[in-house]
Amino acid sequence: MNHILTLDAKQFRQHFHFKRLFIPMSIVVLLSSEVLRPIIIDSLADAFLQVSIFVAFTLSIYYFLLDKFPMLELSYVRQHAPHFEIPVAAILGALPGCGGAIIVVTQFTKHQASFGSVVAVLTATMGDAAFLLLATKPLDGVIILAIGLSVGILSGIIVNKIHPSDYLQPKKASKAVCVNGATSLFQQKLGKVFWSIWMLPSLLIGGLLAMQFNFNAVLENLDTYIGYFGAVGAFSILLLWAFASKDSDDNDMGSYQDFASEDKPALPYSKFNKVMQDTHFVTAWVVTAFVLYEVAVNIFSLDLGTWFAHYGVFAPLVGLVIGLLPGCGPQILVTTLYIQGIVPFSALAANAVSNDGDALFPAIALAPKAAIVATLYSAIPALVVGYGAYFLA
Repeated sequence: MNHILTLDAKQFRQHFHFKRLFIPMSIVVLLSSEVLRPIIIDSLADAFLQVSIFVAFTLSIYYFLLDKFPMLELSYVRQHAPHFEIPVAAILGALPGCGGAIIVVTQFTKHQASFGSVVAVLTATMGDAAFLLLATKPLDGVIILAIGLSVGILSGIIVNKIHPSDYLQPKKASKAVCVNGATSLFQQKLGKVFWSIWMLPSLLIGGLLAMQFNFNAVLENLDTYIGYFGAVGAFSILLLWAFASKDSDDNDMGSYQDFASEDKPALPYSKFNKVMQDTHFVTAWVVTAFVLYEVAVNIFSLDLGTWFAHYGVFAPLVGLVIGLLPGCGPQILVTTLYIQGIVPFSALAANAVSNDGDALFPAIALAPKAAIVATLYSAIPALVVGYGAYFLA
């Protein structure tokens, strides 16, 4: 009995690996309520047919193009064209996803990049939330990425003027840190089976929904069946994501990192597997945002849209504070609320500049002091950009 009571956090993680199951299990509980069931089904369907499927399509195009434009090594740029180091770091950060930012952070710990590059890349990156915004509101996505790129370059240049290039650089290169465990071959096969069935019809339905097509004009109650189709798709993705990775035991952030960051690339690596992983991760947080908002409105009568309308002056500050949280998950939540018209552009802009995505996890592990200072530096332009957008609007 005493042994059970004295289990520490690490032992608990070893006994219960798949903590991500909390989300699909919560959905099942909510579906058991007759009052909430139609609301949850609609939320699942909307998340999948109006967001996830377009994210998957956008990711497919992105990773295909990325093969044509491989990442640059900052060490070469610093040696041959040092004035371009900061712009290149910011460009790597502005690329959707967290890959470019993680590369710069890793190169900093190997003495191949300056501290200003770390600030530039963390300020410019929007993480996986960029995929979501580009897939649903491409013009807004381009504007946000352009803001992040410009502010990132300026911030990196200023920081390198203030501090030496090796400021807070670790003396010895630390071991590389993986984000989360890789998806097993069996789970990859399950994902491929799911997408081979759901992809094409979902793209067709999603495209027709975007064009406001009247499905009931074709067949009575067809929109209801489509809603079930989308809800099953979303819930299937939640299960695939929940079982994709066991909780990490080798880092202090443990369970939070398992929820808030994407998994490391599955082996054998393929663009299709990477598209699946990223789509599943984004979908899990989009579904969470949709369901939380609908439950808050229908059970607690909490109208976030009205709150932001009346207290909009705090919106950039709220977006900034959420952006300081490590991982892409919380940032996807903010972007989802913006797409739904709940969160204003000023909050999104502040969040995009302040958030560091998944790159903050290896930064904390490899160079904790540099990670904290760089994050605090990114908060300053986030405050300026957020309230600049607020007053201009």
